[in-house]
Formats: sequence, C-alpha cells, structure tokens
Amino acid sequence: MRAVCRGCVVCALALGAFSGCSQPQSRAGTEGPDAWFVEESLQRGIVFNHRSGFSGQPLLPEIVGGGAALADVDGDGDLDAYLVQSGWNLAEGSTSDSPVDQLFVNRGDGYFEAAQPGAADSGRGYGMGVTAGDYDNDGDVDLYVTNVGPNTLLNNDGSGRFENVAVSAGVDDPGWSTAAALLDFDADGDLDLFVVNYINWSLAVEKDCFARGRPTYCAPNTYSSPTMDRLYRNDGDGTFTDVTLAAGLNRRFGNGLGVVGADFDGDGRIDLFVANDGMADQLWLNKGNLTFIEEAALWGSAVNNQGVVTAGMGVAAADVDDDGDTDLLVVNFENEADSFYLNEGGYFRDVTAQIGIAAATRKRTRFGVALVDFDNDGRLDLFESNGKVDGDPAATPDPFAEPNMLFRGRRGADGGVYFDEVKPAAGLAKPAVFTSRALAVGDVDDDGGLDLLIVNRDGSAHLLMNRIVERGASLRLRIVTTAGSDALGATVSAHVGTTTQRRIVTAAGSYLAAHDPRVHFGLGDEEIARDITVQWVDGTLEAFGDFDAGTIARLQRGSGRVVAHPSSERIKADKGPP
Repeated sequence: MRAVCRGCVVCALALGAFSGCSQPQSRAGTEGPDAWFVEESLQRGIVFNHRSGFSGQPLLPEIVGGGAALADVDGDGDLDAYLVQSGWNLAEGSTSDSPVDQLFVNRGDGYFEAAQPGAADSGRGYGMGVTAGDYDNDGDVDLYVTNVGPNTLLNNDGSGRFENVAVSAGVDDPGWSTAAALLDFDADGDLDLFVVNYINWSLAVEKDCFARGRPTYCAPNTYSSPTMDRLYRNDGDGTFTDVTLAAGLNRRFGNGLGVVGADFDGDGRIDLFVANDGMADQLWLNKGNLTFIEEAALWGSAVNNQGVVTAGMGVAAADVDDDGDTDLLVVNFENEADSFYLNEGGYFRDVTAQIGIAAATRKRTRFGVALVDFDNDGRLDLFESNGKVDGDPAATPDPFAEPNMLFRGRRGADGGVYFDEVKPAAGLAKPAVFTSRALAVGDVDDDGGLDLLIVNRDGSAHLLMNRIVERGASLRLRIVTTAGSDALGATVSAHVGTTTQRRIVTAAGSYLAAHDPRVHFGLGDEEIARDITVQWVDGTLEAFGDFDAGTIARLQRGSGRVVAHPSSERIKADKGPP
C-alpha cells in the first residue's frame, strides 16, 4: 500500500497511521548559492549562552561540556530543543543565580519559544550532555541529563513539563558522566540505560598543566584515573537496576566521551561502541540476556590503523556504503585523523585515507559528528563540530575556536564511498569560528532538509538551517512501538532506485547530544521509495509498502505485514539459561 502525497495540505492515511506531508524543497540560500546552511538561532528564538564557569584556574570539566537534544517533548509532532548548561565555577560551587538548562518549544513552523522557568530544569548540576527516549512507555519523550556529579532523569508528564526522578529510579550516577544512550538491549519492550563515565575527577585530584608556558587544561591521562561505564536494566515499573557487573562491563575501563548503539555484528541485537579519550576504544557486542563481550581489538576498532590509541570524542554509526551492515566513524584530536571503519561483516577496515577525510580532519579537534544526507541525494554527508582543548583559557580572542567542517558524500566510478570537503567552511557563507561541542541533527521546520543545533563553549548556541540550492526529495518516517514510543534501535530499509538504503532509529550519538529519531531517506530525483520494512529490536520484520517522495509518515508496530519472526535460537539466548 502506498501513502500518497501530492501537495502541502493533501495527506493520506498509511496502514492506519497518520501521514503528514511536506513538499521537496529546492531553494537558494539567502547568503549565496554555495551556502548549505544559514545560522538563524536568534531569529528563530534559540537564545542560549553556554557558560563553562572558568574563573582563573583551568578545571578539566570546563573544556568539554555543553549538550543538546532535538526531541518532540510536548507530543505535537515537531522538534523542540533542550540545551544543557554547565554554568558555575566548580571551585566555588553552585549558587542560586547559576544558569540552568533551557527548553525551547517549537511553535510548529521551526520557530521557538522559551519554556517557562522550571519546565525542564535538571537542577543546578554542572551539566555535560543529554539523551532522549520514553523509558516508562507512556508515549512521552523523557530526558536523561549527565553531569559532573549526580545525573538527572527528567520524567515527562505529557505536556512538556518534567520532574527529576533520578534518585527514585536508581540512575543518579554520582560520578562524572558524559554520553548516555536509552536503548532496549534485552528486547523486552522497554528502554535500558547505558551511561558513559569519563574519569574519577574531583578538585582534590586536579593538576596544574601548561601549554607554551601558560596554564591550560590537562589531558585525561594526566590523572591516571579511568572509570567504568554503567548499564541500568529497565525493570518496567519506572525503576532501573544496575547490572554493570553481571553484564561484564567491568572488564574494561576508559575515559569515555562518546557512545553509539547499533547492531554491528548482524545478529539482531543492539551493540555499543564507546569512544575513549586517549585510551583504546571499546566495542561491546551484545550476546543476549544483557551480557556483553568487548571485541574492539578483534574487530580492528580499538586503535587507529597505525596501532596507536587516539583521543576519541564524538561517534556516528550508519550504513554508509549501502551494503546492509553498519559502519562507524570516530572523531579525534588535532593531528589525529578521523577513524572511519567500514564494516566488512565480522571486522572493521579503516578506510579513512581512502575516502578522502584524513588530511582535512587532522587539522582540527573534533567533537560533534553527524553522518546524514543533507542534500537528499541518497548519499550520506558528514558534518563535524570543532574546538581545541589546549590553550590559555584566559586569553582573548577565544584560543580554542576553530571552524567546523562539512563533507559531501559521493560515489566514485569504482562504486566506492568518498567525501569531498565543502567550501566555504561548514557550508556557511559567513565565517563562523567558535569552540563547538554538542551537535544534534533534525528537521526543525519540517521542510525535508536536515538542520543542525550546535552548542558552543562560552558562546551562543547555533541553529544552522538547511538552505541547499539543489536539494533532492526526501521521505521521513517516525517509527513507533505499540505504546507509541520511538522504537530506538529499530532499523528501516527502503528501495530507492537501484539502491537499498538502511537507516537506524536513533537518538544517542555524536557528542553529548540527542538527535531527531525520525529516519530520513534522501531520494534524489526518485518519486517513490519502495518496499519499506522495519526490523524491530526483537528481530521481528514488518513490511509497510511504498511511499511517495515528500511524505512524512508515522509507522506503528502492528500496522504493517509481518514477514519474519525472530529465530528460536535468538529468543533462547535473549532469555538466558532455563
């Protein structure tokens, strides 16, 4: 069955699920034909200034914070924005006038209004990042905010107002947490929580470090204090149980900054990749029954192709070469190229140099990262948000500021995947040089083009609106469970022309960020995406038919045609021994 979309106001019902519409866009940028994006944060109501809290002595958390989420927190079908504040001097402690996190509610047209104070206040913790997902299966998007100190679980009451229930839910991790992911690792129908921790840090262990004779921030290995990440099993009643040890996650420690979940080994279960800063990265393969084995070295993704550990920060996972498995990209420190790992079905092959991004990425220190199709030509593009960590924080102008980078994906004559850097830098006609950290992706104005929300350290947040001149058609699908929650971890496939595109329903990724969970297919000149299928996290495969270009559809589990069930071996492994 096809969901037909012929105009901006003519919509269709697809298999009992509501389908909205949006015409493919192809319009010139207001800043010139070469601009991919235009920065419109203030015009659109995103008024947020990140504050690191620096006041004389460099303290390590000050250089890495600032998270962002794009999520529909009020359930009206468009993307709202949540921005995480750091804000107070760690040596002096929080005060009543310390800045707090901010929620901006989308009016429905891509313009925002600041929520009432306290609507989504995570308290006055020293904030790092945020992830999003409906952990209690009530149909509303909840938020988990990581901090230096106890983390926050913001339970959504359905109207876009939140209550911090981290203590009663058992997930108020007291350490220094950075990234986090809500995913159904045991395929039991509710979202479990994985929390990445950086180092065991306190004022008592802070060091004095210098660069070119001036005080600066220390590298994490200065402290020799890596820590253990945490896995919390969702108990289905609003609470979680810490199963870190039983899951086997205590076998590797690290200085974790980034995390992404995907089925890397093709067994139908959600695995985890953790990017560690100055230590070997970790690939945790899910073996069922909430147990994991760390196999990054075996798969070739623990270190770079020279056998050297890197300063891993942001991370992205996607099927870049359209071969049916999930590839991986890790962004690293200045003088270290990105690590682009092509999935060869049982191991990764580092092809960073071959695809054309090694030389350019080596020049910057990268944090946020996105592998998505900005120009809707069917090939994934690459955006990286950059900013140094070594320099005198008291100096002016900002010694950490760097341009961000944009690469356009293309297929070569040999059929291989390549990336070409877009000029001007970051696809912006007006130069923008900041210390950028979190990078979240989503279509905030529902015009068919993916936009970017970026947090800048000690600066204003940026909202980069997609203004690509020759943008192709697109298809956007919101994939939901029977409870109406985003089916995080599910995979969606579509036949587009002669290619099969595969997208993951994901929120967690990049750096300290949560993305729009709707899957986005760039169709180019194609008018129809055929044979849409969804593989749910328990292995069930459901078919939903064909969709016309420009359609926005909501596909709910059970409203399609089941074409495959999980294998008996998979079910037995997930349930564990009798």
